[in-house]
Amino acid sequence: MSINTNHFEKLLVARRIELEEANELAEQSRDAVQLDQTSVGRVSRMDAIQRQEMAKAGEQRRLNEISRIRAALKRIAQDEYGDCLKCGEEIAVKRLEFDPAAPLCITCAKS
Repeated sequence: MSINTNHFEKLLVARRIELEEANELAEQSRDAVQLDQTSVGRVSRMDAIQRQEMAKAGEQRRLNEISRIRAALKRIAQDEYGDCLKCGEEIAVKRLEFDPAAPLCITCAKS
């Protein structure tokens, strides 16, 4: 079975762009929390810190996914896309449709 790498490359590039744009939009959420408690109450400040931490965690998830996407695009360029990095078997097309950056077949991913 042959995998249409052009299709998956388009999906991966589109997702990478989407994630990079989301990171740019979320940049203001990562700004330092104002410490002046005369303008922000203690509960509000704690809420702002929590939102900031959630924004940082979201950014890290996006950066991790971008890294996975770049690795998948590299595998496409090296004509190795669709092969499991652990066992070498072909990754099911349905799995790649669900997650085009998947580096492992479902069997290896479960182990």
